[in-house]
Amino acid sequence: MKLTKLLPLAAAAALLPVVAFAQDSDVAPLAPAGTEVGFIFTTFMFLVTGFLVMWMGAGFSMLEAGLVRSKNVTMQLTKNIALFAMAAVMYYLIGYNLMYPGDGWTITNVLGAFSLTSLEPVGVGTDAVDLTYASVGSDFFFQLMFCATTASIVSGTLAERIKLWPFLIFTVVLTGLIYPVQASWKWGGGFLDANFGFLDFAGSTVVHSVGGWAALAGALVLGPRIGKYTKDGKVNAFPGSNLTLATLGTFILWLGWFGFNGGSQLYMDTAGNVADISRIFANTNTAAAGGALTALVLTQLLYKKVDLTMVLNGALAGLVSITAEPLTPGLGQATLIGAVGGLIVVFAVPFLDKLKIDDVVGAVPVHLFAGIWGTIAVLLTNGDATIGGQLISIVIVGAFVFTVSLVIWLVLKMVMGIRVDEEAEAMGLDRAELGMEAYPEFTNG
Repeated sequence: MKLTKLLPLAAAAALLPVVAFAQDSDVAPLAPAGTEVGFIFTTFMFLVTGFLVMWMGAGFSMLEAGLVRSKNVTMQLTKNIALFAMAAVMYYLIGYNLMYPGDGWTITNVLGAFSLTSLEPVGVGTDAVDLTYASVGSDFFFQLMFCATTASIVSGTLAERIKLWPFLIFTVVLTGLIYPVQASWKWGGGFLDANFGFLDFAGSTVVHSVGGWAALAGALVLGPRIGKYTKDGKVNAFPGSNLTLATLGTFILWLGWFGFNGGSQLYMDTAGNVADISRIFANTNTAAAGGALTALVLTQLLYKKVDLTMVLNGALAGLVSITAEPLTPGLGQATLIGAVGGLIVVFAVPFLDKLKIDDVVGAVPVHLFAGIWGTIAVLLTNGDATIGGQLISIVIVGAFVFTVSLVIWLVLKMVMGIRVDEEAEAMGLDRAELGMEAYPEFTNG
């Protein structure tokens, strides 16, 4: 038999003792906690789920590229690749240790450590590795992807009229300071976790509503696109350039969410943890389905025709809604939690239009409104959650992020301006800001 055929058999044989042991009991360990095998499994989980969350960057890019007009597509793609790179650098420079200070708080349980991220122990292949968890590099990589996701949320709301460099400067502040500081209050063991018992499994509030609050503050300062709202209250629709891309982006985000929620289990060193990850995957999927189907039916009933963009955002709202607690619900409960997210989107999008808040891709209803709902929905299935702890944490995080974001946007507006002029907006940001177009053979005036 050829060597290439023997290798898979040898690998399977090596795993048989582990698999057989796991089958003895639902909670039997894959390997004893703190051993090298348990360390390897958890590290591997962080790396794979981190890949999936990184792939959400492609999802946001395609979703936004499809929902903006063709004259602004290149700008959205540029912002998404740039914000991801900036998040990676800022999370290394300051964000990671602000978010996870350990015993090094600058202000206990409020402000983390201001120091460069170090992937200790120093060295390659060293034996001096703490086997009680996972490699520091894998944890850093996984957590970085959540930081980048937060910035991606802001990009779509402010599309088609914001200058590139003010947006990127705000991204530096958001990924380096705003996101890590508030995330430390929950996931870094800060005061929301210690004093209020706040529960947010994978970030309905810590990630999604934070992006939503930052986006809302920016939209208020930036103002709506030219011609979006008339003086008599009419709302003019600006159809997206490519609903095929928007749908592809939604499916990519749906896929990436399995890493987002599944990896937040944080351990894969026991059969019980693996069973929980499987349950999280199933609940995440059915919540998205519930949100999509609710938007599908509601738009048919309300508008006499199905609105694809609402269905796409309904699926995403379902995913955001289940993110705060994807483990404890049953499949039926998860479907209903996601369905409420879809309902929120269908009514919140026109509500924002009535307020003349121009959100190009619907990110505020999806990530902020559904994120708040998802955080409250934890109370329905997790007995450890308290209504006071959940609500006060939503308010504290919202007040902090919105206020700081609003100040940063106002300072940027005063110092360098954040909005392109009318001529550039009419021409399109691709040509005006970048000098290149995504679809040079076609223009959308």
